[in-house]
Amino acid sequence: MKQRKTPVLISPADDDDSNKNSTSKNPSPNNSSHKIFLLCLVTRIINSLFVQTYFNPDEHWQSLEVAHRIAFGYGHLTWEWKKGIRSYLHPVLFAALYKVLSFLHLDTPWFMIRAPRLLQSVFSAIGDHYLYELSRVLFGNNVANWALFAQLTNWFVFFSITRTLSNSLETVLTVVSLYYWPCLRASPAAVPPGSRKLALAVAALACAVRPTSAITWIYIGFLELFITRDKLKFVLLEVVPIGGLVLGVTFLLDRQFYGSWVIVPLNFLKFNFFSSGGDYYGTHPWHWYITQGFTVMLFTYLPFSVAGGIKSKEWKLPGLIVWVLGIYSLLGHKEFRFVLPVLPIALMLSGYALANLGQSKMSEKKVRESLNSRVRRLSKMQILSVLFLLVTNIPMALYMSVIHQRGTEDVMNFLSKEAKENKVESILFLTPCHATPYYSTLHQNIPMRFLDCTPSEEKGILDESDRFSEDPFGFMTKFVRNWTVPSHIVLFDSQEKLLKEFLVSNNFYEIRRFFHAHFKVDRELQASVVVYAFQAQ
Repeated sequence: MKQRKTPVLISPADDDDSNKNSTSKNPSPNNSSHKIFLLCLVTRIINSLFVQTYFNPDEHWQSLEVAHRIAFGYGHLTWEWKKGIRSYLHPVLFAALYKVLSFLHLDTPWFMIRAPRLLQSVFSAIGDHYLYELSRVLFGNNVANWALFAQLTNWFVFFSITRTLSNSLETVLTVVSLYYWPCLRASPAAVPPGSRKLALAVAALACAVRPTSAITWIYIGFLELFITRDKLKFVLLEVVPIGGLVLGVTFLLDRQFYGSWVIVPLNFLKFNFFSSGGDYYGTHPWHWYITQGFTVMLFTYLPFSVAGGIKSKEWKLPGLIVWVLGIYSLLGHKEFRFVLPVLPIALMLSGYALANLGQSKMSEKKVRESLNSRVRRLSKMQILSVLFLLVTNIPMALYMSVIHQRGTEDVMNFLSKEAKENKVESILFLTPCHATPYYSTLHQNIPMRFLDCTPSEEKGILDESDRFSEDPFGFMTKFVRNWTVPSHIVLFDSQEKLLKEFLVSNNFYEIRRFFHAHFKVDRELQASVVVYAFQAQ
């Protein structure tokens, strides 16, 4: 990023830290607030265009693939949808987008790939803006500016927030809801009564998108219950009817698409919590979020977050982070994205620490002048910290978003263009299951087949994907006995080496190779993705 010769931090036009306990129900309507949102929106749109890599299968298979099936009548539903542990609420958003693209005849490869992330970038910008407003009402304008800086420059937020994961939308809804909760304000009684109802509605929506969001709202709910005077009214006249209404609408939506009554939150909790079904996809030690997961997500913001949590003397939000990390640590299966909703809170605490760097050495008069001035000059410590954070986070964000594991996205972009020109008849994916996008990117109704990895009811039974990984050549020798010869085969170079002879003997020849990764993640190095095409002799 370009740095000004004289580093300054521009505050909103009505900059005055005396408004830190502002209790307005809605974000400040002044021009500076609109400019903040515009900044967030432009940043996230650019952010979404930079994201060209593959992160997690759910980004495609649990949202866009389902949405594509709703909008166009074809698309693969994974086993989760047959078990009824996913709600259609999240995919429906993108199904509506696909319908609009189709109506406008814009369902071309570029728009089919980019439009969903552009839509998510709008949601993300709303979340960024609300984080700014939450920081402002809790700590003042100066901290709000720094919190926004942290949010917009943190590598993991850049890498994940514009992706079409349900966790990304859950994160946005979490920040929006937190802004309206009276229990988080310095003067809860001054918050308009309707604020809490709105907070409950948004929290219920977050739970409908991802039932595990309830972990956050149990903590916040008890805080609110503790400070509120009329506890019965809060529970019986607000929590129950508002939560029931939102979840009831979600049940009706799921009834429409499933064709029968399905209680998704119950099925989700039964599978992931009560039966440890998530362990099928791997387990981690209890301390993983503390020693690796959340630490990596914060990256170089970690010391600032810790310092901000201590210096702010604000225990409720640090307590929320500890609570969420603690509960998720009890589960065997762990992923970075599960704790994404509390990452902005940690970054807000980083903003508090950054705002106060070097301020202790200033005289009281200078501090007062700095607080009341429209333009605040940065201390030397703040300048060095900004440079340090930018130098460490921006390269990481760009590498992970543009380079690392981009091959599986590139190969489907290529095949979608080839299929549009009728050069592809059918595709076989000899990769770990769900390693690439599917119909939502290809957008052509042609036969495709991938190696199945549906969890077995019996422990110790290997799925297709595992059997192929153990012995690719032996698996394919049996597989071809009953196959319909595909026009194209997609596989990683690590399997290609073991199947080269098989591919050539069956008249398959390489037509394209795409770079994928420089280093391995959870399997052997998958340096490139290769496309083979059948050529009849």
